[in-house]
Amino acid sequence: MTAPIGIIAGGGGLPVALANRLMPDRSLFVIRLSGFADCALGTYAGQELNIGEIGGVMSALRAAGCTQIVFAGAVKRPDFVTLELDEIGQSCLPALIAAAQYGDDALLSALVEIFVAQGFDVVGAQTLCPDLLSPAGLIAGAAPEAQAAADLDKGLQIARLIGAEDIGQGCVVADGVVLALEAQEGTDGMLKRLSDLPLAVRGTPERRRGVLVKCAKPNQDRRIDLPVIGADTVVNGARAGLLGIGIEAGSAMIVEREAVERVAQEMGVFVIGLGAG
Repeated sequence: MTAPIGIIAGGGGLPVALANRLMPDRSLFVIRLSGFADCALGTYAGQELNIGEIGGVMSALRAAGCTQIVFAGAVKRPDFVTLELDEIGQSCLPALIAAAQYGDDALLSALVEIFVAQGFDVVGAQTLCPDLLSPAGLIAGAAPEAQAAADLDKGLQIARLIGAEDIGQGCVVADGVVLALEAQEGTDGMLKRLSDLPLAVRGTPERRRGVLVKCAKPNQDRRIDLPVIGADTVVNGARAGLLGIGIEAGSAMIVEREAVERVAQEMGVFVIGLGAG
């Protein structure tokens, strides 16, 4: 019998989409991280644990027979002072704190290497389900006109710059002006901030301007935390008055693809894969 795949599930739609795609062909064991994982994952074999229970997560995965694991979903950076750790977690804490000083990607990479050192084969969600990766070209909505296309080009350039500094994976550009950069608040938080800007520089649902661009950090560990969009991203972008969303083809993932296409059409925004991946 083939060993089950272990999914360490944070928040958002990616863990659910991944589990739904894998389940027909592979058995799964899902670690649901408390306070983050979608309750829908409770229908799969697995266990709920806190993010500080690193030893508990490893023990549960081993007991289930998992050798190959995938990290999927969003988890907020913890407060290391108040984080409740088990014995293994405490032993890993110095390495995690040291890595965290260099940014989120360094922290996540250090976490991955802890699991690798314990004999787990950590793979990216896109390795297991390559169909989640964005294709190049128009995905939904009408093709962007000249100004929006220019904003997409600039947005991709800016997103790569902040990604190289391990700041975030996205930005918003309107008429050549950078309106927002993604940091610890995440994409949805960044989009909410747009409403605080003057109407002179931002769009509205009645008069759309600008684009959201998301791309992978140039040097990031591709086994974890690739950019993801879903139907909620499209809704939030439309409510923020944007014309559309550009994501890096081959390096960003789309969950609920049919819902993304439907919502984009309904709300009058475009979604496009940028570059060749």
